[in-house]
Amino acid sequence: MRILVTGGAGFIGSHFVRHLLRTYPEYAVVNLDKLTYAGNPANLTDVAADPRYRFVHGDIADARLVHAVMAGCDAVVNVAAESHVDRSIQDAGAFLRTDVLGTGVLLEAARAHRVGRYLQVSTDEVYGSIAQGAFRETDPLRPSSPYAAAKAGGDHLVLAYWTTYDLPVVITRASNTFGPHQYPEKVIPLFVTNALDDRPLPLYGDGRQVRDWLYVLDHVAALDLVLHKGTEGEVYNVGGGHELENLALTRRVLALLGKPEDLIRPVTDRPGHDRRYAVDTGKLHALGWQPAHAFGDALAATVAWYRAHEAWWRPLKSGEFQTYYAQQYGRR
Repeated sequence: MRILVTGGAGFIGSHFVRHLLRTYPEYAVVNLDKLTYAGNPANLTDVAADPRYRFVHGDIADARLVHAVMAGCDAVVNVAAESHVDRSIQDAGAFLRTDVLGTGVLLEAARAHRVGRYLQVSTDEVYGSIAQGAFRETDPLRPSSPYAAAKAGGDHLVLAYWTTYDLPVVITRASNTFGPHQYPEKVIPLFVTNALDDRPLPLYGDGRQVRDWLYVLDHVAALDLVLHKGTEGEVYNVGGGHELENLALTRRVLALLGKPEDLIRPVTDRPGHDRRYAVDTGKLHALGWQPAHAFGDALAATVAWYRAHEAWWRPLKSGEFQTYYAQQYGRR
């Protein structure tokens, strides 16, 4: 089987590419990635020489290129996305182009090439905030940020192609994912790397926002299962089952690093900040998936990875990142 993975040089995408190549010796993987600031070929140096792996530098919104690379592929897994809420608030344009237009280009190509399975990798943020309980896959989408709205638009397109064209699609909507190789704008790698340098940790508002944390290896195992065994036209929630307030998460990171809590610096909350995310994962559990990694162990392993791989993350926190950071949090 030949699988096209879009965004395969990014955080979740690179873990998924590696998972496929390790799990299925008979598979070939084509990785189409634009290599934006968050795409990093270094994430896949260990498989770069594998004859079953092919990297293509390009944009999923480029229809001619997408048709060319999709030819001969049996399945498509769309992990490519602009994914950081803060950046979507600063400038929504790139999110609309990649997460909506790019998804539409992929769907058209998948239809033209009669691809056997299309998996859209989405987010629980499309549901919006929930005070109690957990969202089910049939609940309405009420996104709060331009990022979440763009992802919701992509999801609607995917399901429309199922209804209108019988394109064999499936969608996953995952909770906050963490682990090695995550670009250091996201909260865990940002706070770990800032703390290692004894820099302030910018915590939004009162820090009482609740997120459900999912280890990246559990996430890619869920993608594998849904890709191969999910029912066409269905959506599957993916959640780690470990809800935690951001303040409590920050304190755990500092404790793992042996750093003082006075590094925490409250900053003005971002506009439209959802208070709590939670998804019901019963549908995915019925398919045969359960998280295999305890949150505490996974968080400790992640913190240890960033401590040991300074040469990976330090160059990423220079140049463009510093401009973004100063704009988002001020020069601290």
